[in-house]
Amino acid sequence: MQSQTLLADTPLAPPYVEKQDFRDAMARLGSAVNIITTDGPAGRAGFTASAVCSVTDTPPTLLVCLNRSASVYSVFKQNQTLCVNTLAAEHESLSNLFGGKTPMDLRFSAARWSTLATGAPILHGAVVSFDCQISQIVSVGTHDILFCQAVALTRNDDSHGLAYFDRRYHALPKQAATDNR
Repeated sequence: MQSQTLLADTPLAPPYVEKQDFRDAMARLGSAVNIITTDGPAGRAGFTASAVCSVTDTPPTLLVCLNRSASVYSVFKQNQTLCVNTLAAEHESLSNLFGGKTPMDLRFSAARWSTLATGAPILHGAVVSFDCQISQIVSVGTHDILFCQAVALTRNDDSHGLAYFDRRYHALPKQAATDNR
């Protein structure tokens, strides 16, 4: 069987799944909660996202989906850097703050931040923070998929993660250490 490459802007067929049915089904797909941040010539910005995943480890690359109509879109596109901050259980209120219409200065004043290689804000206490350069952007429907190469990272192995499932937050228990002798 031959492999086939499809272009992102080429429709496959008329949609058969209704938008609300799709959204309801996606609510049943659990995911980590992340705050995506950037800083640079276009300014500092951040938003809450669950549409984040690993692409490859060579080079270390993640993808982040961002709606082109989002108020922060142009800042991320111009800065070409970002940090994926995976939230700990105690960051639920911060997730809501970055997911709403709160002014940027108030969002960032609600937590402690630092930087690594790119200058994008790194959240203190995050489960993990991936400091990235945007290497490629692909448009699909209403969103851009930002392919982000990790240039630095920091981990917090003592924290419990925060997941979003069925339109609610869920604190994830810390995995007990196992002895593999």
